[in-house]
Amino acid sequence: MKDYRKEVYQLMLTTNKCIGVYYKIAKEMGVKENTLLLLDILSDQKQHSQKQICDDWHIPRTTLNTIIKECINDGYIILLSQKQSKEKLISLTDNGKNFAHKVTHKMQKAEQYAMEKIQKEFSTDFITVFEKYVKYLEQEYK
Repeated sequence: MKDYRKEVYQLMLTTNKCIGVYYKIAKEMGVKENTLLLLDILSDQKQHSQKQICDDWHIPRTTLNTIIKECINDGYIILLSQKQSKEKLISLTDNGKNFAHKVTHKMQKAEQYAMEKIQKEFSTDFITVFEKYVKYLEQEYK
């Protein structure tokens, strides 16, 4: 059986470098990287629960709580009650939409550029390949 440690190491190193780009963008925009992430998540114009964000993005609940409180104090987000649920939905205010666009614009432009280049250079849908990798990793880990 082939030993894939070298490939896995390269995959993790590349993922880490990608996260590093997001860190640099957040720093340049004057926000915490998790704040940038939250604003980007919410910029899809949908309402999200804190539980959903924590589960999908693997952000610790305490970290997300802190960011939410800061964003509420800054007037960027509001919490909305749901029928028959204690869980509140998180939504951007108009001021938050403007701020989110301002801080995520450079990141989204870079992402758009990178994806366009990837689509032109490679025929393989690398997102599907990476999703399969994570699926198989999770299956084996369980």
